[in-house]
Amino acid sequence: MKMNIALLAGDGIGPEVIDQAVKVVDAVANKFGHEITWAPALTGAAAIDAVGEPYPDETHAVCEAADAVLFGAIGHPRFDNDPSAKVRPEQGLLKMRQKLGLFANVRPTFTFPSLIDKSPLKRERIEGTDLVFFRELTSGVYFGERGRKDDGNTAFDTMSYQRFEIQRLAKKGFEAAMARGKKLCCVDKANVLESSRLWRETVQAMEKEYPEVEVSYEFVDAVAMRLVQWPSDYDVLITENLFGDILTDEASVISGSMGLMPSASLGEKTALFEPIHGSYPQAAGKDIANPLATVLSAAMMFETAFGLNDEAQAIREVVNKSLADGVVTEDLAEGGKAYKTSEVGNWLAENI
Repeated sequence: MKMNIALLAGDGIGPEVIDQAVKVVDAVANKFGHEITWAPALTGAAAIDAVGEPYPDETHAVCEAADAVLFGAIGHPRFDNDPSAKVRPEQGLLKMRQKLGLFANVRPTFTFPSLIDKSPLKRERIEGTDLVFFRELTSGVYFGERGRKDDGNTAFDTMSYQRFEIQRLAKKGFEAAMARGKKLCCVDKANVLESSRLWRETVQAMEKEYPEVEVSYEFVDAVAMRLVQWPSDYDVLITENLFGDILTDEASVISGSMGLMPSASLGEKTALFEPIHGSYPQAAGKDIANPLATVLSAAMMFETAFGLNDEAQAIREVVNKSLADGVVTEDLAEGGKAYKTSEVGNWLAENI
């Protein structure tokens, strides 16, 4: 198969972890007889520095023309520490999601046998955890009307949803549940928020289309509690943008490290794949960042964007082998040998 993949390294450790994913993808392509064309493009703080815009039109054109997008990370502390900054790297991420129509963020959470005791939660609470969040990504409070009034002393952000936005996200959640454990949880705050009541009634109306799926409805605060009590009770969870942002970060530490979890952002056409961690600027350029989340995002890319399950499984198997054999970066070494980011990438590619 011929694949045209847009490569958005971004900021901080983004370029370093993306480099390792490229090594692994190229090794898989060589092993299985595929042809990869990489199309690099600027985004985030790097794009602001180059052209003054965090998601330039040129980058959007590259992404639109690609079969899939592999993305690193966005963010830089000089913008975080400047509340008056008019242009920010994160604006590029929101713009990219909106312009590419990436309305569904897919965030799996699972455990690794060799790392289960590194989790902050007890083994008996997390064994068997294999859940996936579908977070709505292009609406809600992040995209609603916002501003200041009363001479700047009052601020407001508006959470707004349209029924079709909920339906298209819920459809992907129902379809995933049908392919997994046939359990779906709609996460909302319907006892307080009108937008959540729309979520709940919309999903309830869709239940009849998926009679085999057991559907539950839980308030977001209850889910936040149960994720650290019995995460293995969940299978597929669907929720709106803000709730999903918070809950998926909470769920990510179950595995033992945010540096291990991949994600996908899906739309009607383009799909983007990225690690869930941020740009970690303190580690940038030091060759110490954990590349495994980015590598596993590449596995999701093979599976989701191209339907190549064997290629995806080859990556997951070699990642599990690296963890079992201790070929890991310093965040997972715990007194053992800590490998460099580039060394882990080389090892993975060679073992593919």
